[in-house]
Amino acid sequence: MNRQTTPTDWEGATMQKRIAGRYAAERRFKLMGLGAVLLSGAFLAFLLFVMVGNGARGFTYTHVSVPVDFKAMPLTIDTARLGDADADQVIANAGLADIVAFAADEALGSDGSKLISENAWKEVRSAIKADPELLKSKTMFELPASSEVDIAAKEGAKGALGAKVDALEKDGKLSTGIHWPFFKNADATDPAVAGIWGALKGSVLTIFIAFLIAFPTGVLAALYLEEYAAKNRWTDLIEVSINNLAAVPSIIFGLLALAVFINWFGLCQASPLVGGLTLALMTMPVIVIASRNAIKSVPPSIRDAALGVGASPVQVVFHHVLPLALPGILTGTIIGMARALGETAPLLLVGMRAFIGDVPGGICSPSTVLPMQIFLWSDEVDRGFVEKTSAAIIVLLIVLLSMNAFAIYLRNKFEKRW
Repeated sequence: MNRQTTPTDWEGATMQKRIAGRYAAERRFKLMGLGAVLLSGAFLAFLLFVMVGNGARGFTYTHVSVPVDFKAMPLTIDTARLGDADADQVIANAGLADIVAFAADEALGSDGSKLISENAWKEVRSAIKADPELLKSKTMFELPASSEVDIAAKEGAKGALGAKVDALEKDGKLSTGIHWPFFKNADATDPAVAGIWGALKGSVLTIFIAFLIAFPTGVLAALYLEEYAAKNRWTDLIEVSINNLAAVPSIIFGLLALAVFINWFGLCQASPLVGGLTLALMTMPVIVIASRNAIKSVPPSIRDAALGVGASPVQVVFHHVLPLALPGILTGTIIGMARALGETAPLLLVGMRAFIGDVPGGICSPSTVLPMQIFLWSDEVDRGFVEKTSAAIIVLLIVLLSMNAFAIYLRNKFEKRW
């Protein structure tokens, strides 16, 4: 008896409608993904536009031309002492600040000394140390303007100050150029001489110490857990603990560092050493997790082939598994270090919030870091620090983007596809 067949639902309008619905859903999903990417890019572009717009002027500064005649106003010092360690104090005690202020009043009119920075005389001091012959002649110096004059020259101002700035610009006595002290100096109370080099060097030393401690410890811990440790309750407990540590708020590590490194061990407070140890504790769980995932991604056939040709277990790990997992390990490490570079909360508790007017000379010198410097400048009353804050944020973003770009480069260069 022949079975009578009927047209299947695949040939009917209902199935065609379902297929069309699936295609439409897929198109909507793609559009949603594209929209999310475009929205993220728009937010990033807006952030960069605002930061660059506000901070670009922070890389420049206004200078005032002031002639200083040392023949009419002699600076009585022994030029043989200009090479001594206390030369700065010798020049300051000789009254250079008063001479520069008098020269500004003579050249710029009454209260002309208020148009230049209170630390402008230090520029003259540096020039004298470089060339003592200036003490015998009249020299035109380009001195940093006061914060009010700098803002007025860049943004415009009304009233007596605006008129004075306009007059100086017409006379060619004002000039705006790259503010090199911003890249060479440490923090200061005067925005004309405040710079980021002290904080940037402190960040580099802190991250370097954190890397030296967290990277080898994290990688070796990951190798042990993946290649040697037995699978039992203890290793399960360790894995759970590492995952939990990666999610602990960063300020908790600051409390731990304060109790252990400073109160118990008595290490140097507010130094890159303590800051690096703190960030190493915070970053190590992230490195362990990233390293374990990278080691797991190495195919078991690599291990079997190495053992098959006579390699020892240690040689398998260090000659085959580790080199193949290294791209993922380095990528996770650099991303973890980039996150640590932007941290402020744990460093607040180890004393790296203080005003540091000198560039750190070593890992135990008092120091601060770039995110903390940005925080301190954002709390200043002087409007001149507003531009400095945005400019420092741009520098921090450049450093972070560079680290992430380096991580992508390492991944693409060493990555193996199976």
